[in-house]
Amino acid sequence: MSETLNKEQIKNLLPHREPMLLVDELINIKKLSSATAIVNVKKDSFYVQGHFPGEPVMPGVLIVEAFGQSAAALTAHGLDKSTYENKLVFLMSVEKARFRNPVIPDCRLELNIEAIRSHGRVWKYKGEAFVEGKKMADAQWSATIVDRK
Repeated sequence: MSETLNKEQIKNLLPHREPMLLVDELINIKKLSSATAIVNVKKDSFYVQGHFPGEPVMPGVLIVEAFGQSAAALTAHGLDKSTYENKLVFLMSVEKARFRNPVIPDCRLELNIEAIRSHGRVWKYKGEAFVEGKKMADAQWSATIVDRK
C-alpha cells in the first residue's frame, strides 16, 4: 500500500501557504523516489481572473512551481526529520520544460514526479503533468536543500 499526504501534512513539510501552496495531495509515494501530486485547478484560483479573462488557463510557470513543490514535499517527507529540520528546498534550474496543452480551471492536474538522482544537497527530478490521462506538460529540474535563515 502506498503512502498519501493531505494538504495539512504537506504544510508541515513546506513553507508555502495560500495562495502559493498549489499541491493539494501527494499520493503513490515511494520514499525519496517518486509520487503523484494532485493540484485541483479551480475557477477561483488566484491567477484565473487575469490569465486570461474569458479564456482562463493555469500559467505554465505555475505548473513548474507545482512540480517543484511536489518534489520538495517528496524529498522532505523521505528524509529523516532531523536532517530536514530548519531547511528549505530552492529551485536551481528548469530544463526541457514543455507545455503541450492548456490547463483550464475545474480540473484535477496530476503531476507524476520522479527523483532522478541526488548528490549531497542537490537533487534532480523529472515530471509529467496530466489531466484525465492527457499529457499537459513535462519538465526536468534541479533543486537544493539550504539552511533556513
